[in-house]
Amino acid sequence: MFARLKSRRLRGASRTPLNALEGVLNSEFGLIARYFTRPAPPGFLGVGDDCALLPVAAGHHLATSTDLLIEGRHFFADVDPAALGHKSLAVNLSDLAAMGAQPLACLLSLSIPKIDDNWLQRFADGFHALAQASACPLVGGDTVKSLSGIVISVTVMGQVKPQLALRRSAARVGDDIWITGTLGAADIALRLLQNRLPVNPSLLAATRHALERPLPPWHFAQQLPGIAHAALDISDGLMQDLGHILKASDCGAELVYNALPVAAALHGLDDELVQDAVLSGGDVYQLCFTAPTDVRASIEALAQGASIQVTRVGSIVAQPGLRIKGPGSTFIVTKQAGFDHFS
Repeated sequence: MFARLKSRRLRGASRTPLNALEGVLNSEFGLIARYFTRPAPPGFLGVGDDCALLPVAAGHHLATSTDLLIEGRHFFADVDPAALGHKSLAVNLSDLAAMGAQPLACLLSLSIPKIDDNWLQRFADGFHALAQASACPLVGGDTVKSLSGIVISVTVMGQVKPQLALRRSAARVGDDIWITGTLGAADIALRLLQNRLPVNPSLLAATRHALERPLPPWHFAQQLPGIAHAALDISDGLMQDLGHILKASDCGAELVYNALPVAAALHGLDDELVQDAVLSGGDVYQLCFTAPTDVRASIEALAQGASIQVTRVGSIVAQPGLRIKGPGSTFIVTKQAGFDHFS
């Protein structure tokens, strides 16, 4: 366990022979000390005890979420380790953003077949860079040897005032529907890497960053409580994820397809392919949120201040279901298409 590293090493440090130092550095504890131990922020107790301790501001609740990334299922074996370290944390920061929570700290559990110093250094660099940028320091976790492939689990912790948290069940009829960032690029990159589209190096170069280095709008999201009503992150596709808000809030939605923020790299591709990538493609890690019409100017000002793209794409309506207005027609989505691990 990360948290037990400090006490174990300090107890044995004076008795460790010099000729055993290399073995210590290539052990589980040496791996943790070298790549994943960083000073904890003031007021925190990080690596060194059986548990980390972190303060939560008065009047706030702890928000927490966890995600599992498995080699061959969530990432390719040859992915850039720095990008993988970044994404391992990013997919969890996206969940905090969806609640309007301020990041506090994170835990990392890592299962690897062997100690590969180059891989670990690059993975740690990518992870810590995003942890520092988002003020979400690594304060503990675990490392084990796997029998096959790499498995990564990250748990994030944040804080939010409970009465202002952005919950899926809080959408109201008449709300605008907003999306941060753009849609579709990550899905196209995944199709290219899986050879489900013809080889296109320039298109892959233009879309791969969206798949491997997503940037959830955590800073912008912290300013939405008290302004927005409901929110979630788009991880499994816009239709499927928006459907969760509609079900939880017992309402419907109307989207304007031509208003959706399509990633620039998709322009010129087949219309049906783009539509599928934009509506059903996952790995976006941007926000879909609802807010009353009278705060449009406030949302746009906050987005501009955070250098975040926001787009108003539709509205919440009383009639159940998701209707998407296309050019010259309206079609009804009866099944929320998107990613499902067990489908």
